Amino acid sequence: MYQIKVSDKYSFNITADNDVVKANGEEVILDTINLNENTSSILYNNGSYNIELVSLNKEEKTATIKVNGNIYSLAIQDQFDQLLKQLGMDNLVASKILQIKAPMPGLVLNVLVAEGAEIKKGDNLLVLEAMKMENMIKSPTDGTIKKITITKGDKVEKNELLISFA
Repeated sequence: MYQIKVSDKYSFNITADNDVVKANGEEVILDTINLNENTSSILYNNGSYNIELVSLNKEEKTATIKVNGNIYSLAIQDQFDQLLKQLGMDNLVASKILQIKAPMPGLVLNVLVAEGAEIKKGDNLLVLEAMKMENMIKSPTDGTIKKITITKGDKVEKNELLISFA
């Protein structure tokens, strides 16, 4: 069973057994055509819906979808997430991240933080150019910058240490 929250407004309990999908206990009959890897066309209750997967974060179990031009954010919990929450252990799943490493080889175009700075999850840390594209590297966690091992103009290799957190 999955619990899916849609834009913090709606909540659905979804089950699937032998190609029978149920939402909140009621069987849902969908006629689906996959148009490409991220887009599907669905017929449901005499309505037509074009659904596009805009983004998917498997680690945080979140997704953003576009349905007929409207954007919705999804938060997905499986039975294990629900069990951990019932046991009060849901906060133990989050691990403390202590380092940022280069996700790919590239050139550091700009460093946007300084050592000792307090940062929040999602804050911009640096700009890395790779394959002629600028990539904004964001903080995956809240914390304090302990050490910055690179400067503007440095060439970095994949998995090279860029920033350490305290």
